[in-house]
Amino acid sequence: MQTKIEKIDSSSALAIKIISNQSRQNLDFLSFREKLSLANISHPEKKQEWITARLAIKETLDSLSIPYPGFFKDEHGKSHSMNGNGYVSLSHTMGYAGAIYHRENPVGMDMDLIREKILRIGFRFLDSSELDFLSQDPLHYTMAWSAKESIFKCQGKRGVSFRDNILLEPFCVGDKIIRGKIRGTDFADHHYQVESQLLGDVVLTYTIW
Repeated sequence: MQTKIEKIDSSSALAIKIISNQSRQNLDFLSFREKLSLANISHPEKKQEWITARLAIKETLDSLSIPYPGFFKDEHGKSHSMNGNGYVSLSHTMGYAGAIYHRENPVGMDMDLIREKILRIGFRFLDSSELDFLSQDPLHYTMAWSAKESIFKCQGKRGVSFRDNILLEPFCVGDKIIRGKIRGTDFADHHYQVESQLLGDVVLTYTIW
């Protein structure tokens, strides 16, 4: 898989790309502001992650026949289109970068490599009720972390605690849907449905408001 493109519906799509040397790619589609941002990234691996994520959002937009507008991050670290249209979320992990776009609704997307060490830090991001239903399986814990990350990105504000404010309903390792909600914030009454996929040893999750 060099690129995985998934058209979710007529208004949204996502793309996942393997991070490789993208220096030969035509990047003329980038906005002037984005080209300046790219020029300021000195670390080679960070540069490749940034480029691959932009190529992913470009291919996502192409699949929806939407011109590339350029993107920037706000003070909360959330990406926005420069023309103010649509919603985007970008993510990357070891070996992959991806993007999701929706014409009308906020989105959140996350990718995480499955690692054994996540079992040792679960208490930092999991509620006691979540610790009760999760098995001692790095995949199960990574799914929980990634689902919370997607919800966090979708709501788009800092100051939301993974452990205290984002609560997941019980789910199994094989589940494709993870349900959760935010509590104790302005979005406490909103419930999220998070899609979950496995790409080798990487968990991919995304949610649409």
